[in-house]
Order: sequence, then structure tokens, then C-alpha cells
Amino acid sequence: MSENVIFCFSGSGNCLDIARTIAAKLGDTDIVLMRREPTVTDASHARRVGFVFPCYAGGLPGHVEDYVKKIRVGDAYTFGVVSCAAYPGVGLRRIDRIHPLRYWTVISHQSACIWLMPHTTMLPPLKAEAAQRRAELLAEQAAQDILAGVETDCHPPENSFNKLETALWPTLCKKKAAALTVDYKCLSCGQCVRLCPQGNIRLVDKQPVFGKNCIGCLSCLQFCPRQAIHMGGPTQTRERWHNPNVEAADLMQKLIHID
Repeated sequence: MSENVIFCFSGSGNCLDIARTIAAKLGDTDIVLMRREPTVTDASHARRVGFVFPCYAGGLPGHVEDYVKKIRVGDAYTFGVVSCAAYPGVGLRRIDRIHPLRYWTVISHQSACIWLMPHTTMLPPLKAEAAQRRAELLAEQAAQDILAGVETDCHPPENSFNKLETALWPTLCKKKAAALTVDYKCLSCGQCVRLCPQGNIRLVDKQPVFGKNCIGCLSCLQFCPRQAIHMGGPTQTRERWHNPNVEAADLMQKLIHID
């Protein structure tokens, strides 16, 4: 069994890249993907247990909170990292209530929600290459803090606006799911079907058909090899973004071990 376990959700690949950077510094780490029901829930053997995830509409993505409730941590040193375009939201605080976090930090990066805003909309404002370099440096610093056993002297933040925002997110996702379309550039490769954490996409006559069970990760859209998937008018022209160090196949893994 590995000395360290990191539970990670990633949509555009940013969080998986952060988790892998931290894991490389820690050594002997299992990264357990939480895009679907995690294959490992008993981490009571681990010396360190971490949670790395993006901020979705001020909160946790998909069923992550339910998954976290099933995880056994034991006496491990616990840490949390949230990746966001602008504000961290209440996700860290919700995990902190389930498994009190001894250390937590926030790393800003490019926005995945391109139906709402261009991917370069982030705080501080940075171009994609600079944002990636900054995220890598901050992830390395977080790993150093974790190795040193640093403890954050306050609870993660929360506010009423983010609570309301995240409560409304599932309803908004269903509405936005109705805007998902595919154009003539589709190769019928089926990657979007395999990638969707909700099983919300199926091929009918070799064309993707989208259901309403969408959590807004936009992995299908961001990783489409032909940029054939759209979610409304803005995505027809906006540049796609996924982490340059992560491929679609990486997100389909259930567990990634890093020595």
C-alpha cells in the first residue's frame, strides 16, 4: 500500500496535473480519480491523505462530496488543494467538515467554463503558458509544505453567495446540457462517451447524443480532438483549453501510482 493517497477530480486536467506534481514530490503516492465512484475508499493506512479538485460554481464538482463521505482517513496528515479561475468557493470548507484539513491552499489557473467566459479569464490575469508555470510552482510549494507537515492556522473560507451559487449549479447544468451539440467535424471516435463521468453521452448512428445528466466538467468539449462539441453560441468561437500535461486517456484512469 502507498504511503500517500490523493483523491482527485479533474475536468480540464488542471487538478490532475497539480496532483501529479505534488505526488512526484511526495513519492510513493496513489492518485485516486473521483470522476466516478472511487475504486479506493479506505485510506486509513496512509501517512498523508489529500484532496485536489476544481471549484465548480463556488462548490464541489459532481458527486465529490458524497464520495468524500465514504473515504476513511484514519490518523493521516490531511491536506486540500482547490484550483479555480478566480475564487476558491466553499468546496474546501465542505471537505474540512468531513475530514478536518490540517493544510489547505488555493491555486488559480485557466477557466474551463468557456460557455461563460474565455479560458484566460482568471485572477491574477495571466496567459495560458504563464498560468501553467505559476500553477506548477505553487503545486511544488504545496508539496514542500506538506512534506514539512505545515498546518494552516484557519479553516477554509465560505460565504453565502457561493453557497447559493453551488446550490443552483445542478439546475443550471441541466439547462446548459440542452445546449450541447456536435457539428460536422465529428469523427465518431467515441472519446466523449468514454470520458464523460456521468455516462451522459452515447453514440447514435455514430453521432454523440447528449442527455441531461451533466455536471459541467466540459471534458467532452475541451478534449474533443476536432473541437466538434459546443455548448451554445460562445463556444463556437472561443479557444478550447485543457492542461498541456494531461490527455483524455489520463482522466479515464481509476488510479495512477507515482513512485
